[in-house]
Amino acid sequence: MLTLLFLVLFFGLLALGMPIFLVLGACAAVLYVVSGEPLIGAAQVIIDHLNSSTLMSLPLFVMAAAFMRQGGVAKALVDVSAAWLGGVRGSLGLVTVVACTLFAAICGSSVATALAMGTILLPAMLEKGYPRSFALGVIGASGTIGIVIPPSLALILYGIVAEQSVPRLFLAGILPGLLQASAFFLWVWYDARRRHFPIEPSLPLQDRLVITVRALPALLVPIIVLVGIYGGIVTVTEAAAIAAAVALLVSLVFYRGFHWKTTLSVIADALRSAGTIMLIVATALAFGHWMTESGVPAQLVTWTLGHHFATWQFLLAMNILLLILGCFLEVVAALLLVIPILAPALIPLGVDPVHFSIIFTHNMEIALIHPPVGLNLYVLSTISTAPVGEVIRGILPFLILLLIVLMIITYVPALTMWLPQLVYGN
Repeated sequence: MLTLLFLVLFFGLLALGMPIFLVLGACAAVLYVVSGEPLIGAAQVIIDHLNSSTLMSLPLFVMAAAFMRQGGVAKALVDVSAAWLGGVRGSLGLVTVVACTLFAAICGSSVATALAMGTILLPAMLEKGYPRSFALGVIGASGTIGIVIPPSLALILYGIVAEQSVPRLFLAGILPGLLQASAFFLWVWYDARRRHFPIEPSLPLQDRLVITVRALPALLVPIIVLVGIYGGIVTVTEAAAIAAAVALLVSLVFYRGFHWKTTLSVIADALRSAGTIMLIVATALAFGHWMTESGVPAQLVTWTLGHHFATWQFLLAMNILLLILGCFLEVVAALLLVIPILAPALIPLGVDPVHFSIIFTHNMEIALIHPPVGLNLYVLSTISTAPVGEVIRGILPFLILLLIVLMIITYVPALTMWLPQLVYGN
């Protein structure tokens, strides 16, 4: 009965257009009142979970992404990609895939990647005569790489909620992210030859090297994060703080995308974004606490084991469920709603939680580019003034590729688990 009440209340409030943090907070409050559980327990759980050093890395990585997005770093990455891909048919499309992958390794956010790259590359591709739907499709799809390539904000949250090692999750996302980028790269290369897209001029080697050297400061952030974490020098939170400081320094000193006078406004934008995420986290924690106390996760485990589902059947069902939820929820809300329920069922069914983190994240990538919620669709529609339907037409081939990659990630766990096991063992 309470589950039915939650579903009606949750989807009813979403349909009314209420912000997701208010939806989760209202649902949690009603469920606590109806079930007679004291609200003070929920408040204590929220305070305990928010007082987490790992969670503190979220606003810091968001701030680093904001500095990078507005500081000229994105353009430096586009320039270095274009320098080495000149002379290839459809090179601007290929540049988009490579630059988005590099930027994703810096900012950890798909929407930020699509926004930064769309602002730079969309006008350039249209000026060269690329079809607008193709340009929007390759930018929107390549932007999704941002939540699986480390440092991924979604993987940080998953690690906190599912109580998994964030560095291990970061390693798990590298090969699937590169597989996705490779699939996009090959498709763009084939489509460019088929449709006779323009060829950008090839630069002399000396010019390529100069542009590459200029882009090196932009690559400092992922190098510092990965070397710091896996070298045992810093924690994830300390790496996030260093990343934000280096991103600010690089933006001000090397690329000068903004000035000292406007730094506070950039920081304010980043804090607003981080505050939104933290509000969703806080209300979702209250809901997750009620869900745990209600015994629903335990009942799910018992029911699933009682029906003797094979691991492949369970994973197929979860993929279908997550793809449906992705139609209505953005990434953070879906993660905080679903993982507290599913996490206890994973190990009994023979699913490694680290492997499932990439399955979940990849499903959320797909959610970012399919209607009705797909945030990347609306970001690109806004910056291009194109109808959402045109963006969807351009996205469709990449959506099919993402579904194929999802099946590979789901049923070839070695792709995800090889690096974590190589570094940390079983």
